[in-house]
Amino acid sequence: MNVLSIDIGGTHVKILLSGEKEKRELPSGSQFTPQQMVRDVKEMAKGWNYDVVSIGFPAPVHNNQPVAEPFNLGKGWSTFDYEKAFACPVKMINDAAMQALGSYKGGKMLFLGLGTGLGSAFVNDGQILPMELGHLPFKKKTFEDYVGVRGLEKTGSRKWKKHVFETVELLTAALLPDYVVLGGGNVKRLKELPPACIAGANENAFLGGFRLWEGVADRRSKPDPAVHKAARKTSRKAATARKKTKAK
Repeated sequence: MNVLSIDIGGTHVKILLSGEKEKRELPSGSQFTPQQMVRDVKEMAKGWNYDVVSIGFPAPVHNNQPVAEPFNLGKGWSTFDYEKAFACPVKMINDAAMQALGSYKGGKMLFLGLGTGLGSAFVNDGQILPMELGHLPFKKKTFEDYVGVRGLEKTGSRKWKKHVFETVELLTAALLPDYVVLGGGNVKRLKELPPACIAGANENAFLGGFRLWEGVADRRSKPDPAVHKAARKTSRKAATARKKTKAK
């Protein structure tokens, strides 16, 4: 089965066919509509024969359909019929969740995408759970207000990095993953990663799109023992910090 994996972003749409090595891309933008996406993708995918389509979408998705309009694109995404437009089966998922699935290396994994906001997803034994952790309260606002682009521009790189480390520590303590994958465009700004973290890559979204049609991904694989050990150390550190705070 040939899978066409589509990664939709606020500035570009990227596609890759399973078995191919070179991605293809085109501009998107604030006026970009689902009709234009389908038309442009079909044109860009000429010469590729695909049986099914996977779509990573930059907004919450439920039951294979966007539940909100994306911030950086045009309108009409939440009511569009994607399977009819592509004339084949389509699986749609939040873009952070698709990159998370492609980044998965076994065990329990937390994915955090450092981009415009804070994308998030959890994978356990190959099962993907899209999340919206960026909207949870943090300090005086939310996590994504501090570690998204707005926080980076407002506080500068030094404080932004500190907030990223705090975010990882708090969410790791709450969810107890074996390891954390930091993806998104801004992960390259971190010269040093928080404990138990692995740097992701945007290209992993394509692999995630392929895996959507494979069933459970990497069910038998195990996380790297060194990563697992670092995760336990981070969890103990967070527990100690909470006890000290409570004692005060």
